Amino acid sequence: MPRPQGKELDLSPNRYIEKVNRATGREIPGPIDPDDLLVHAHRDQHPVEVAAQVIASRFIRTTGKERAVERGLKAINEMAGRGAELASLFVGGRAFERKAKDFLGVVSRDYSYRFREPKHLSPAAIERRLKKARTDALRKLEARGADPKLHILLTGATGFLGKEILFQAATDPRIARVTAIVRSEQITDRKTGEVLRVIQAPERGALLLRRLAIAPGALSKFDFVQGDIEEPDFGLSTNDHDALAKSVTHVIHCAASVSFDDPYEASFRSNVLGSINALAFSLSLQKRRGSPFVEHVAIETSYIHGRKRNAMAQEEALVFPRHFYNNFYELTKAMASIETDRHLIEKGLRVVQLLPSIVIGHSETGNNRGDTKVVNAPVNAFGRAKEIADKLDADISGKPRQMLLQWAGGQFPGDPTAELNFVPVDRVVQGILASLTVPEAIGTRIHLATDNRIRSDDVVRTVREELGVSVRLSDPTIYRNVTLPIVKAVLSRLGEDKLANALEKLGAIFGGYAEWGQPVHSVGNDVRLLGLPIRRPDTEHAFRMLCRHNRYVQQYGRVRDADETARRELAWEKALQRIEARTGHQAGALRPREFRECLAQELDLETFTLKHQEAPPARVAPRRRTAVRKAG
Repeated sequence: MPRPQGKELDLSPNRYIEKVNRATGREIPGPIDPDDLLVHAHRDQHPVEVAAQVIASRFIRTTGKERAVERGLKAINEMAGRGAELASLFVGGRAFERKAKDFLGVVSRDYSYRFREPKHLSPAAIERRLKKARTDALRKLEARGADPKLHILLTGATGFLGKEILFQAATDPRIARVTAIVRSEQITDRKTGEVLRVIQAPERGALLLRRLAIAPGALSKFDFVQGDIEEPDFGLSTNDHDALAKSVTHVIHCAASVSFDDPYEASFRSNVLGSINALAFSLSLQKRRGSPFVEHVAIETSYIHGRKRNAMAQEEALVFPRHFYNNFYELTKAMASIETDRHLIEKGLRVVQLLPSIVIGHSETGNNRGDTKVVNAPVNAFGRAKEIADKLDADISGKPRQMLLQWAGGQFPGDPTAELNFVPVDRVVQGILASLTVPEAIGTRIHLATDNRIRSDDVVRTVREELGVSVRLSDPTIYRNVTLPIVKAVLSRLGEDKLANALEKLGAIFGGYAEWGQPVHSVGNDVRLLGLPIRRPDTEHAFRMLCRHNRYVQQYGRVRDADETARRELAWEKALQRIEARTGHQAGALRPREFRECLAQELDLETFTLKHQEAPPARVAPRRRTAVRKAG
């Protein structure tokens, strides 16, 4: 199906955001440059500003008074600005004032940004619409009886989150069928770029189910349809669309670009255009006479709130962040959330918005189905840097090279006060599946995040203990402006370009998320509305298992074959079951030395096979729980 030309391809932020004169409150006409909406466009512009950020970080570390330090920075900026204005009365006028402000690094903007107001409706009118949507969804569910036999249409099935949805859906008794929209995959020659083979959706799906070790009895639940989220109606034929409209009860849209360093256009097409197409598809199902459609489930991110400088990011509220966005991923996901609001309020689509924080591997095993992005990328970079340095250890002539590698690969850009909101993938998917039969959740934003966040210094300590890497915290501002350019130059001279690129991605991810002043994402709707367990996974244990998984299972990203990854993860899980049964503790709670000793008894790390092939002993605790809550 050809892509239509028109408003769907308008990539401008102006559709969602307006630039406002601070003095008058009126919109300033003209196109908005997406780069101006990011943090990096408003920081590190002047040596004085860089120094101020570093000094502020030290004060916060010493005093713990973050808000006071922020007020102090603002006051100093205002005093410098007034001083320049006063001096201009005696010397040089406005020209001198501008030069003085530039010299002093004074930051002054006579404009701000805000999200465009949605179609104006009174709170009472909005509440009536939401009540009707919830009532209609409840009626649809009740009509299906005690055994609802839900039919899920899923986007993003081949991604990290999508794979876990498939895995948990296989054993969810409410779900009778899952139809996944999947693109074809091209297998190319790495050297020539020649396309060797094209894998169509059904074959991709069969490979995926085999790698997930889905039980034979559950395979009939799944079918995979060729499609593309960037196309209207996912590029499906009219016949396919009509057939799905007769049976689909839910659309789960979790396809997205999660690359924090993607350019704006790529992020927009994947996150915004993909969401618009998914919402329109769901709306077409809902409007179809006699349709069994219940609701659309939009998977967003809790980081749509951007940089809020330690302020509470409320689940329901969405305002343009005063300190802007860290990257285009956050920005475009916020735009997608606005599109979701418009379909909910203006068009009456029954929709639930679920907002995960930074998703990591399984809470108890660290298994990630071969994912090497986001948090996995820096952990693998640290591990590879250590391995390269260790190889040089025996060579005396290689000592200077080894020392340089250890210095270059041992920097973690993080402020000790920064808190990172990691949430395991199994907890997120429990929330997604729970929402299918909770009509009360329609019209709400629900953070799938944690209330036991992990600090930057905890990340560094855990990496040291688990990987044996001498990692140390580096001030994020200094890392961005000084350390990273030097590190990249050193590694390039040493011929370690891949490692240099990996560390650059480390800076892109944690250079912003591990600074002081991180937002605190409120939680509660996941328990109150979705019925998830109030005790959320232990974040430190989950991160510890991520490190262990990346070290032993993925070998710091070198194990890339999907079949081999699946085999190793299955052996890994069985080994952990035995360790937990023998010790009486979850693997994540074991200290590093004890865990390594236990692992050596259960798993041959050369072949990555279990040493004892007899059936594993009884488990000490259930590993995967799918939260199920009935309608009403």
